[in-house]
Amino acid sequence: MVSLGMPHRPIVLLGDPLLRELSRPVSSAAEAEPVFTDLRDTLHEFRRGHGFGRGISAVQIAVPVRLIYIEFEGRAYKLRNPVYEYLSGDTFELWDDCFSFPGLLVRVRRSVQVRVRYEGDDGEVLTLEADGALSELLQHEMDHLDGILAVDRALSRDAFCVRGEWERRYRL
Repeated sequence: MVSLGMPHRPIVLLGDPLLRELSRPVSSAAEAEPVFTDLRDTLHEFRRGHGFGRGISAVQIAVPVRLIYIEFEGRAYKLRNPVYEYLSGDTFELWDDCFSFPGLLVRVRRSVQVRVRYEGDDGEVLTLEADGALSELLQHEMDHLDGILAVDRALSRDAFCVRGEWERRYRL
């Protein structure tokens, strides 16, 4: 259970040049752990305020390092220095949203399957294989580490929708 009043960080918003920076590797788990705590707390706070949210990258809380925190289907993932090992050629399209522009959705194309290599708490090399929704989420967060935003991956000039309009037109 998460307590109320936990520390959290402001989200860096679209237009801030920090979102375009290449995030640097993190040298140790000790350096990463306080950032992971802030990422978790910020994710929970954002979810309380906006009603959605599954993952966040460190650059989104103004810490341009290669860390991603995800909560997906009851499991938490802490990825330190993640890199792709595999991206499938098979793709799918979806409406993507982002903490850095919460009122906007963007139609993008993502790989169906990915495999990501990352460092665990004890420095061990781990891999995470994913498909579908988790694959899409990993790709979104990995993009943040390289200064790429969903708006950069828009399928066309008509691939943008504000949240209220998206809910009226597309929500199932």
